Amino acid sequence: MASQDWFDKDFYKTLGVAKDVTDADLKKTYRKLARKYHPDSNPGDAAAEAKFKEISEAYAVLSDKDERAEYDQIRAMGSGARFTAGGAGAGGFEDVFSAFGQGRGGRYQTAGNFEDIFSMFGQQGGGFGSGRFGEPTGGYRGFGGPQRGADVTAHTTLDFTTAVTGETISLAGEDGRSFKVKIPAGVADGQKIRLRGRGRPSPDGGESGDIVVTVTVRPHPVFTRDGLNLRVTVPVTFTEATLGATIEVPTLGGDPVRLRVAPGTPSGRVLRVKGRGVASKKGTGDLLAEVQVAVPTHLDDAARAALEHFAEVEPKENPRADLMAKSRG
Repeated sequence: MASQDWFDKDFYKTLGVAKDVTDADLKKTYRKLARKYHPDSNPGDAAAEAKFKEISEAYAVLSDKDERAEYDQIRAMGSGARFTAGGAGAGGFEDVFSAFGQGRGGRYQTAGNFEDIFSMFGQQGGGFGSGRFGEPTGGYRGFGGPQRGADVTAHTTLDFTTAVTGETISLAGEDGRSFKVKIPAGVADGQKIRLRGRGRPSPDGGESGDIVVTVTVRPHPVFTRDGLNLRVTVPVTFTEATLGATIEVPTLGGDPVRLRVAPGTPSGRVLRVKGRGVASKKGTGDLLAEVQVAVPTHLDDAARAALEHFAEVEPKENPRADLMAKSRG
């Protein structure tokens, strides 16, 4: 903000405080006004947004000891003073800055640029739109309002079943404080759970930060996740896959279900059990049972003889014929 504007703006009136207001009362008043007019509390309200910028601008100056002293000195000159060229009446640069020991003929008359003129106000090399008065850094220095509090991070490792069903657990954050967090049903490995407003408080009356919990899920020996679906690999014998059978399939945390394996079922075929997957706010998944034909590793003489006989009478089809044809293009 250019110091020219200070002649026209009564920051004490903007904040509704006396000129001898203490730092503590000034801060308390600003916090109250900032909460009232913050854009987040008044979405789409242009008047509230403009008011918020005004009080932020006023506090940015009055909360700084040096800037407040400079502001009071400039305001004491009266609202008639202006940064104008020399002439009658209010006077030019020399008259304005004579109050700071920079009378006629001083370095501000001969310096030849605005940067030298405003360096006395902390405007080094930045002209009217930068430096201490124009810092766009948020918080009290700019027009972004109070600073948001810092987030607190935490980590937790859950077993597979707890991640699927959900649970309320106790954790300790990086700051050592304990807190409870509700783990939603269906939370995934690597997912972050954000607890709004439960982090560190703002240093200047703004919103508190969040607690951010990162979840790690231990693998299950049988089940895996596929979105909201649960997957399980189910071995079947050669004869079950060939002749067909009814088999039992495990479910997570429940009784087994019975599935029909059709005759001639190959390895890799997926059988679906509706509604036995992950139940969450987003919906309920299914249980996907992938059939895998198990090859016997030990045969007695009778079984071997039976298979050798089967090999003699089975259809003379080459199961790799289609593969070979496709490989040749």
